[in-house]
Amino acid sequence: MKFLHSMIRTNQPQESIHFYTKGLGLKVIRQNDYPEGKFSLYFIAESENAPMIELTHNWDEREYVNGDQFGHLAFAVDDIYATCQHLMDLGVTINRPPRDGRMAFVKDPNGISIELLQNGESLPIDSPWKDMPNIGSW
Repeated sequence: MKFLHSMIRTNQPQESIHFYTKGLGLKVIRQNDYPEGKFSLYFIAESENAPMIELTHNWDEREYVNGDQFGHLAFAVDDIYATCQHLMDLGVTINRPPRDGRMAFVKDPNGISIELLQNGESLPIDSPWKDMPNIGSW
């Protein structure tokens, strides 16, 4: 068995693509538009052979509510502090700051929780992260 992708429905495709590409450094691998079905699919990943995020945009105006069964997507990052600072610079709220040098949570524009995990060992505990409070939920 091979994990292929996770699908997230979005009514904000451009904001979502911006978050995953500019914020997390992933790439749009391919886009498929289906005019007859009135929807578009955007496949986003590190590379063609990596597990992907499928953003599904139904062209009608829908409001989505996160299901209770969905938890989060997790990404390993090379520098948790630099990644969080980069996301903050893009206007993303750090819901659970990396106080431990290991883990943080943010949300994408659709309200999907994203867990960021330090690749390898935790970084040394550092300011301003160690004193930042949690904001909202994750």
